[in-house]
Amino acid sequence: MSPDSGRHYRIGEAARLSGVSAANIRHYESQGLLQASLRADNQYRYYTAQDIHTLRLIRLCRSLDMSLEETAHILQLDESRPQDCALAIDAIAGHLHHVRERLLELQGLEHKLAGLLQVCDGQGTHCHLIETLHQQADQMDTAHTAVPSARPRHV
Repeated sequence: MSPDSGRHYRIGEAARLSGVSAANIRHYESQGLLQASLRADNQYRYYTAQDIHTLRLIRLCRSLDMSLEETAHILQLDESRPQDCALAIDAIAGHLHHVRERLLELQGLEHKLAGLLQVCDGQGTHCHLIETLHQQADQMDTAHTAVPSARPRHV
């Protein structure tokens, strides 16, 4: 169902029409991704059809694992400005680069986890897997305490 361009929607209706939860709508407003909604005398938030479109675009960008910063950048671009096309291409290419880096990190993690599973079959008198985890913990370099999955990500 497409929103009526002349109508205003309360936050629950906007959430239903956009597929974005009311809590996330409030969050996106607080982060500046969505303009502050209209307020009625009763302090209810009201959203336009354009706001609902913006929420759907935010939802799409987030489903592509884009950060809030990347999403904000996309929202600022205008399809009718030729210079914005190059900016959009750069943004998506940059995001693809981040995704590819993360895939490599995940492949390394997969290899480490598969190796851990090879140290124990669960049949012995003690667990070699738990023993190996403890040994690896003791051998960790304290200068580089962050493991790959604990490093800050771009999102």
